Amino acid sequence: MKKIITLILLFVSFNMQGQFLKELYKDVFKYATVYVAGDIGNAYETQRPNYFVRTDPQNLYAVPEVIDNTMYHPYDYRFGVGIRKLARFDYEIKSKHYYDGTENNKALSAPTAAVKGFEYLLHYEKERERSEEFVNSRFFIRHTGKNHIIKLEQREEGNVGFKYQSAEVRARLPIGSKVSFSVGVIARSHEKAYGYNPIEIWLNELDDNGNPINPWYSLGFEYGYDDIYYSQNDEYGNTTSDWYWINEEGVIVAHTDVQFRDLIFGDLMNRYNNEIWDELSAYAEVAPIVGFDMYHYTDKFWLHSYANWILPYHKYFKGESDFNYLNRNNWGLGGLKQDSSPEQWSDYQIGLITGWKISKTLGVFIEGEYLKMWDSEIFNSSIGLNIRL
Repeated sequence: MKKIITLILLFVSFNMQGQFLKELYKDVFKYATVYVAGDIGNAYETQRPNYFVRTDPQNLYAVPEVIDNTMYHPYDYRFGVGIRKLARFDYEIKSKHYYDGTENNKALSAPTAAVKGFEYLLHYEKERERSEEFVNSRFFIRHTGKNHIIKLEQREEGNVGFKYQSAEVRARLPIGSKVSFSVGVIARSHEKAYGYNPIEIWLNELDDNGNPINPWYSLGFEYGYDDIYYSQNDEYGNTTSDWYWINEEGVIVAHTDVQFRDLIFGDLMNRYNNEIWDELSAYAEVAPIVGFDMYHYTDKFWLHSYANWILPYHKYFKGESDFNYLNRNNWGLGGLKQDSSPEQWSDYQIGLITGWKISKTLGVFIEGEYLKMWDSEIFNSSIGLNIRL
C-alpha cells in the first residue's frame, strides 16, 4: 500500500512539475526570439588632410616642422546579442524576416501592451563610431494584466551618455476595449549631477582680497604640463616675451599662453569635470506616475495615442542631496547658493501614431514621439504619403 501511495505521489509530483514547465514555457519563452547580429561599415573620413606647423620658440625663422593633424578613424562596427518577446500592435509590420537589435517597437514606449501577459527585451551591444567605443544596452520586462502593469527597465545609450534604471507598479483601469488609464509609482536612477559644473566653481574660488586662488593656467600644472618663459628680439630691437608649454615628455604643445588656452585648456576642463563627476555616486528617486492609452485599428484607419506623466512630487532616497536634480538651478560661481530651495519638476512622454488608407492606391501616415526626462529630450517624428502604382 505504501509503495502504491508513493508511486501516486511521484506521479502527481512529476505531473505538476511538467505542467509548471509547460506554463513557464508558454508564458516566458513561447514566441521569443534569440538573436546575435552586428554590422561593419566605413568610418567617417575628412575630405582633405589637415596640417599644422610647429616652430622653434628659440628661433622663429628656422625651418618649421609640418605635422599631419588629420584624424584617421578605424572602421565602425556594432555587435549585439539579445532575446526578445514583444507583441506588435496591428499597425506595426515586421520590416525584415529577422531581428538584429535595432528594432524599436512601440511596446517599449506605450504604457499598455498590445496583449496581456509577459513581455521582455534583453539586449546588449558594443559599437564603435569615429574611434569612440560605446556600450548600449536595454533590459525591459513588463507584465500587463486587466487591472495592473508591472515594469522593470534599464537603458544605456553610450554615444549620448544616457543611462538610467526604473521600476514601476501601476493600477490599470480599462474603459471599453480602446481606452486605458493607469496610475502608480515609479522609482528611477540617474548618474549625472545636473547643474553642477566643478570647473566653474574651481576657477572662481577667491581669497580674502578677491584674487583668484586657482588661475586658469594652473590647471595645466595639475595634469603634468609646464610653462617656460622666453624672450626674443627682432631686427628692429623690439623684445617679445611669453611662455611656451611642454607636456610630461618635454614636447612643446603651445608657443604662447593664448595658444595653450585655445588648444589644450578646453580638453583639460572637460577632463577635470569628468573626474569630479565620476567621484559622485548615482542618484535614485521615487515619484507618482499616471498614464493614458487610446488604441483603435481597422484595415483602413488606425490611431494610437499614449502619454506618461511623472508628477512633480519627487523624493530622493539615494545620492548626495546637494547634487541631485532638485538643486539643478541652485549652483552658482561660488558653489551651492545659500538658502536655496529644492525645485520640483515634471517628466513626460507623448506619442501619436495614425494612418489612413484613403483608397487602394493612396495612404497617409503620421508618427511622432517626444520624451523629456530630467534635462534630456528625445523626439522623433515622420509624416508621409504613399501612392501605390
